[in-house]
Amino acid sequence: MRDKILYGASFGFVLGVLWRSFIFTDFYINLLIGVVSLALFLFFYLVSKNKWGIIFSIFLLMFSFGVFRFHISDKSAPENFESKVDVKSDFAGEIIDEPDIRETNQKLTVEVNESNNKTEILLTTGLDENYKYGDSINFRGKLEKPENFETDYGKEFDYVNYLRKDGIFYIMSYPSIEVVDSGGGSIVKRTLFSAKEKFLEKMNLEIPEPESLLMGGLILGEKSSFSQALRQSFVNTGTIHIVALSGYNVTIVAEWIMKMLAFLPRNIAFGGGILGIILFVIMAGGQSTAVRAGIMASLALIARATGRTYDVGRGLILAGVVMILINPFVLVYDVSFQLSFIATVAVIFLAPRIEHYFAFIKWKWLRDIVAVTFSAYIFVLPFILYKMGNLSLIALPANFLVLPFIPLTMILGFITGFAGLIFFPLSLPFGYLSYFLLHYELAVVSFFSNIPFAAIVLPNFPLTLTLAIYAIFIHILFGKSIKKLLLEN
Repeated sequence: MRDKILYGASFGFVLGVLWRSFIFTDFYINLLIGVVSLALFLFFYLVSKNKWGIIFSIFLLMFSFGVFRFHISDKSAPENFESKVDVKSDFAGEIIDEPDIRETNQKLTVEVNESNNKTEILLTTGLDENYKYGDSINFRGKLEKPENFETDYGKEFDYVNYLRKDGIFYIMSYPSIEVVDSGGGSIVKRTLFSAKEKFLEKMNLEIPEPESLLMGGLILGEKSSFSQALRQSFVNTGTIHIVALSGYNVTIVAEWIMKMLAFLPRNIAFGGGILGIILFVIMAGGQSTAVRAGIMASLALIARATGRTYDVGRGLILAGVVMILINPFVLVYDVSFQLSFIATVAVIFLAPRIEHYFAFIKWKWLRDIVAVTFSAYIFVLPFILYKMGNLSLIALPANFLVLPFIPLTMILGFITGFAGLIFFPLSLPFGYLSYFLLHYELAVVSFFSNIPFAAIVLPNFPLTLTLAIYAIFIHILFGKSIKKLLLEN
């Protein structure tokens, strides 16, 4: 009964947020639904004693709450800024996130407070200045509102809501900027970002480009500075997922650490895996995407370590609900959250079922890693097809040749960076080993991406087909459990 209530409440809340993400619902109509569902709950709980009535009323009540939660987060842009759109204006604000360094420019998220109205503006500027989190700046430029655009694969990218999920309503291209003060913001975030910068600096001393770019993408999701050609190679070979900041990356690292420490008591091996997750989150600067990835990876690790997939499944649902409760926009508009959730489901539930297909692999530790990586790839493929519209025809051989080496590469990258922070010469052998593996992985990606017709574009991969595929996945993985749950007294 408790499980039914948990699932009813969780799915009701998520569906409420999902509904409100696409369909506006009047506040008072939603309030009426909430009041009616509360009355139904009291009736079924106190009078009728009907358990399915109780579950349904809880589902409806949480659906109403999900709609309400999105409603209060769905704020409009401040009116006093609207009058300045398409006009050159002067502003003062503070950089509230780590600068996003790209191939030809950098993005700065700046919070501006005017007339007690706060808003966030995304600035695009050149690479000639070294801006930091916490810098107070004065800047002048033309304020603009973001617009959706079409990707190279013919898919419309919802840029407006992608920025809105982070509270950003305006953009500005190449303004004049003056730094007036430094050292603002959270001391914790400043420390984390500084540690990440020093870590990458030491690692890059040992590993040249483009191998260092790949390493930054593997362990920290730092793929923004990739050249367009390199990024396209990863997309065409179906290996772009390895440089996405999600629970997929860190789960692999944590599993590898546990395998390496398998000769020690189980608790110590498990502690090593958790330590790997903590280091990942710290090195990624403690950003929300990294925290989500860490939570998802921790759940997957607990499941793999204890074999309690049913219990950790409940934990996964609760973790997702909490993340959506904190920021309801992540459910529909945050691809990182979606990929993390889907990949973690695959690691927890699918990997154990397909492991026997890799029985030809002699070493169990390698067989486990291959099963984990392939299950994640299989599970996220329909989502990638729908979101990106690119189908790689050589993804399986490319992934087969690359994926088994990714965990070791990531471990060596961590060691190279940390050893460089402690004593630079100590990092030399790890840096050489890292470079060798990275060079091999890039060579594989380059070779397969240059094969004619390596990928085809599917700009209109249907949402209905995507949902149908995941319905089949859910039936295969959870059909019996759902049936058992429904039949329980």
